[in-house]
Amino acid sequence: MSAPTIIALLSGPDQPGLVSRVSSWIFLRGSNIHHADQHKDPEANIFFQRVEWSPSGRIEEEAASFEKFASTELGMKVRVVLSTDRPKVALFVSKIEHCFHDTILRFKSGELNGELACVISNHPDLKEATETYGLPFYHIPVTKDNKQAAEDQQLQVVHDHGVELVVMARYMQILSARFLSELGCPVINIHHSFLPAFAGGKPYHQAYTRGVKLIGATAHYATPDLDEGPIIYQDVTRVNHRNTIPDLIRKGRDLEKSVFAQAIRLHLDNRILVYNNKTVIFD
Repeated sequence: MSAPTIIALLSGPDQPGLVSRVSSWIFLRGSNIHHADQHKDPEANIFFQRVEWSPSGRIEEEAASFEKFASTELGMKVRVVLSTDRPKVALFVSKIEHCFHDTILRFKSGELNGELACVISNHPDLKEATETYGLPFYHIPVTKDNKQAAEDQQLQVVHDHGVELVVMARYMQILSARFLSELGCPVINIHHSFLPAFAGGKPYHQAYTRGVKLIGATAHYATPDLDEGPIIYQDVTRVNHRNTIPDLIRKGRDLEKSVFAQAIRLHLDNRILVYNNKTVIFD
């Protein structure tokens, strides 16, 4: 097993010498950079960087020292984590199973750098499957009349489990602005179209009616604006005039699984910076 590393994500106004100052800070402590990547948005004049290194001393102390250096001396917004961190994740699901099973199996195999803490659903259909995987299942029905009370229950479960990321595996409910505000952690949603095309309901039916030659899937962070959150990952596959709506759904579900998994992986590997409703992805 490789030694633990420090990962820092920085963003802020561009200025001369940023790359040199970051690398020099690490070098002068006798530490060793494993990976460094940066990007500048010339329109907004914002600098972004992800740097990962092996510390020369005590890892917690060096991480804290770098965070102070980057924020006070460089004036950057900075997030510092350790490669050994394994955030707890809550999976929200309704009745549709493909992303549910695929996501759980990827966590179980160790493919995703986190710990699946619980499954929350507005339907009881996947209770038995969840318990087969050895995970706690919370059935919290949601209706128009009880939505606020149901979201209060969901928030309690998420907070009780110490969740740091929520993933919506085709959870067929809209999360309220209040819920997202009180949640205290990011939410990743998988949408079954290549956004911004065919937002909203039944996108494969919309694609079939329009006669498109490509269909896609989009993983994005959830915001109060439906299907408008920062896009993390997308992919497409070809279709043709012979494909029926069930064909489009089958092909689309294969895409949804891989796109959803890649978005979760990028987040848990600390490779994403969000700004102006967009993302910078360090691959």
